[in-house]
Amino acid sequence: MAVVAGLTRRPLEQVSGLLRRRFHRTAPAALQVTVREAINQGMDEELERDEKVFLLGEEVAQYDGAYKVSRGLWKKYGDKRIIDTPISEMGFAGIAVGAAMAGLRPICEFMTFNFSMQAIDQVINSAAKTYYMSGGSQPVPIVFRGPNGASAGVAAQHSQCFAAWYGHCPGLKVVSPWSSEDAKGLIKSAIRDNNPVVVLENELMYGVPFELPPEAQSKDFLIPIGKAKIERQGTHVTIVSHSRPVSHCLEAATVLSKEGIECEVINMRTIRPMDIETIEASVMKTNHLVTVEGGWPQFGVGAEICARIMEGPAFNFLDAPVVRVTGADVPMPYAKVLEDNSVPQVKDIIFAIKKTLNI
Repeated sequence: MAVVAGLTRRPLEQVSGLLRRRFHRTAPAALQVTVREAINQGMDEELERDEKVFLLGEEVAQYDGAYKVSRGLWKKYGDKRIIDTPISEMGFAGIAVGAAMAGLRPICEFMTFNFSMQAIDQVINSAAKTYYMSGGSQPVPIVFRGPNGASAGVAAQHSQCFAAWYGHCPGLKVVSPWSSEDAKGLIKSAIRDNNPVVVLENELMYGVPFELPPEAQSKDFLIPIGKAKIERQGTHVTIVSHSRPVSHCLEAATVLSKEGIECEVINMRTIRPMDIETIEASVMKTNHLVTVEGGWPQFGVGAEICARIMEGPAFNFLDAPVVRVTGADVPMPYAKVLEDNSVPQVKDIIFAIKKTLNI
């Protein structure tokens, strides 16, 4: 009551100024956006920006997408630009590639990338090689997108990571977003690119919210393909990962920081072309390297990073061999306890880091 009485005795200008200062102390709430919403926003903005862009795939229109990534787009853009297809990946991928050759910019959604095996001839032989085989006269500006890698409880035929598969092929660009910022910026860059781009999303990340920085909320926001991001600065060991395992790496780094171990975590964002320069610069600083991926070990993304580091200038800066953390070299089991032991966990990353640091 004394405070109120004091306020009533002050001139009106002083009171209003005091209230303004108090109100301005509270910062605006950060915008939380899920990965699903970020991809939807990115596609929506590009559909609005360029009438040559269209989306096709199984259940993308009237059902709003199997994972609701295309929610609302059919109602906004109609049947000609949001197209439901039959369950025939080879067929609708071929339609999309032909449309790209004719000058349109299709987004071809696979319900999961496991089903892209049905259409791999279109992706590799038709989309990836045509620009080269035409002597640079026939671009194929197409996006192949959908969930990739292990989900939960869907067993061997629905749990593969295709980063190494498609990253192996010249003519393709391959991106693998982790956060909402990654997802929006990379899908927009992929749609605008004149080359075929494979966008490897992750089903388990769709519902995860991230803070979307102000610059990422702009319709002009793009993330350049081929550029990694350092998610956490560190001095003792470099951890390189992509997609969902980035979360595990950051969690492991938080745990180890309490023990005095500072990990530098690199989110690759792009598989091909790989940003080896960012990885090399980090290794030259930390002198240790651990790679983390959900895919199988043989000929994997981590194996390629190891080879590139060995062949480049960063090799002489290593104080210990590179350690890879990967999925188990088996088809994905169905039983949950076996599934959990077949994909990298935080404890596996911590063990690998301590191994390379010899502690």
